[in-house]
Amino acid sequence: MSRLSEIQRNILLAAFFLMGMAILPFFITQRYFMGEIIIFMLWASVAIQWNVLLGHAGVFSLGQMLFFAIGAYMVGMSATYLDFSPWLGLPVGAAVAALIALVIGLACLRLGTAYVALLTFAIVFMVHTLIITDAECFVTAGGTCQPLFGGGNGFSAFQDLGFRKLLKGNWIVGNYFVVLASLAVSFVASILVIHGRLGLAFRALNDSPAYAASRGLNRTKFHIIAFVITAFFTGLSGAVYAAHFRFAGPSLLEFPTLVFILAMLVVGGLKSTWGPIFGAMAMMILVEVAKSMGDIRNTAIGIVLVIFVLFLPKGIAGAPRGILSRLGQNTGRNAKEQRAKPVRAQSS
Repeated sequence: MSRLSEIQRNILLAAFFLMGMAILPFFITQRYFMGEIIIFMLWASVAIQWNVLLGHAGVFSLGQMLFFAIGAYMVGMSATYLDFSPWLGLPVGAAVAALIALVIGLACLRLGTAYVALLTFAIVFMVHTLIITDAECFVTAGGTCQPLFGGGNGFSAFQDLGFRKLLKGNWIVGNYFVVLASLAVSFVASILVIHGRLGLAFRALNDSPAYAASRGLNRTKFHIIAFVITAFFTGLSGAVYAAHFRFAGPSLLEFPTLVFILAMLVVGGLKSTWGPIFGAMAMMILVEVAKSMGDIRNTAIGIVLVIFVLFLPKGIAGAPRGILSRLGQNTGRNAKEQRAKPVRAQSS
């Protein structure tokens, strides 16, 4: 199948999926379930971009939640200090996340895989520590005083997207479609990258680095491009998160959140187009079922990760292909045994 038809096929499937998501608010009236679907779409957007970076570009970065937090903090800080509307903070958060990703990428991505992972995680840890220990007083638009980056409490109760006034009691429906729009943009962009020219370059660099280099493909250049693109859309998701929840805080940078998103990639299947969607669905269901278990929930996530790494390394998206290949191997083995039986009978 040609590259163009692969793009068209996946975008058509994505259109059906997004249309299905768009009609859900007309059938689901409970605000709790609407909120859970919104959270699913936000985490799925992050997992989609992390899958592009880790699964396809081969950049083992642990800094994606930093860009998510940057997008969220840009909305929170601009609304708190400058009294800006979150609508203005959405593109600003995405652009700032991409700019910071460029700086970090230039510093980190010339290193080996393990060093990239360690350095990006160290940067996230350093930023988290600086935020929670920040005590310098800055005056907000409301005249109050608080730390520049919000300290341990972060930013909350700032302006919303305006749907509370426009739609009154149905304001969550307006937020729902904003989140859905960000998911659509992120998902379509990932399809264009994975199945386009950039995706071909990523596969070439992963499959045969020496040959790719001989054809003029610069590994560092393409890794930085992937780093910046995925940071832009991850930052946009973070900005939408802050606009919906009216919150941006250091909890976004905590390790359990990172593991939760990483579990979506493993469960859904790395190096696939739809794996992050399947993984986000599965992990959201798992968390919902384990909600009453308290701390056991994190243990359940760890057990699921171990099971998929050991028995389903290609995740949900790769499971059907793996089962078919095993059936094909068993069929071929049985056919060989059947052909060998007459030979054995004649020789006896």
